[in-house]
Amino acid sequence: MEAFVFPSGAPPESVGAAQATVPPGGFLWLDFSHEEADWPTVAEPITGVRFHDRHVNDSLNPAHPSFYDNTGDYDMLVFRSHVPESGEAFFTHPSTFFLLDRVLVTVRPPRSHSIAAVRQRLMHQPMRAPANPMALMQLILNAMVDGFLAMREPLAARAEQWAEALLDPRNREDLRHIMQHRSVLRRLESLSEEQEDAVIGWRDNQRLPMEEQLDVRYTDLVEHIRRISRFASHQQKEVENLIQLHFSAISTRTNEIMSTLTVVSAVILPLNLIAGIFGMNFEYVRELHTHTGFYVTLGGMAALAAILLLFFRLKRWF
Repeated sequence: MEAFVFPSGAPPESVGAAQATVPPGGFLWLDFSHEEADWPTVAEPITGVRFHDRHVNDSLNPAHPSFYDNTGDYDMLVFRSHVPESGEAFFTHPSTFFLLDRVLVTVRPPRSHSIAAVRQRLMHQPMRAPANPMALMQLILNAMVDGFLAMREPLAARAEQWAEALLDPRNREDLRHIMQHRSVLRRLESLSEEQEDAVIGWRDNQRLPMEEQLDVRYTDLVEHIRRISRFASHQQKEVENLIQLHFSAISTRTNEIMSTLTVVSAVILPLNLIAGIFGMNFEYVRELHTHTGFYVTLGGMAALAAILLLFFRLKRWF
């Protein structure tokens, strides 16, 4: 557990569990890891609030979706964030916020980059400290959403790379990668919808009054989440159109090949007919025993093939 005291008008300080008390005019931040399953035994004596057992279990559930709930003593917000180490696999993990009057309790994964980044900025970079737990939660949520916003450029670049490959019908690109990419986009869209519902649900039912400036920041946060959802939806349509174009290109290529084979067959069939006629085993066949019959027949067959090819060419059949 890490505790941070935010005195009124002063920079935040990192303190131990024994010194973790709410300062006059300020607020307290208690940061727990999922590995600390007994975190209520530490947080309850400091906050003077008993956390509901169901909420405690939710805070330790790694598969819990973004969600909002409240009691008479606190608001609870579960918010899933991106795991940068997951790469193309796209993994997320939940962080839980317990918002009290003058205390913010977070229960997050052991390696939460968003919370670590906010903590680094607050402790080591000159910036205006948040005035209350609600403002601190907005900073953390904003950092989490920024992680999803940063995914847009590599996802779009990956789609453009596949677009160039799939539009070539001769390309043998494995479509499984495209399907995995579309699955990531679908999960991103679904996750954004859950995040939006959770944040809006909390704003509509929050226990504490919110300053106008902070309300504008949360409005921007919701708009950023919606921007991610719109991006994921748009990219899904682009991928689906790309797959359709790929199969259309393959169909066009197949039709061209079949057209060429049909023309070749149409030229060869009359020649086979002529060869079959002169190959009949009759004793008397005209021109069969003449000295020039072979060359005349070959010339006629070549002329017939040329005429057929010219006719098909004029018809633009190949």
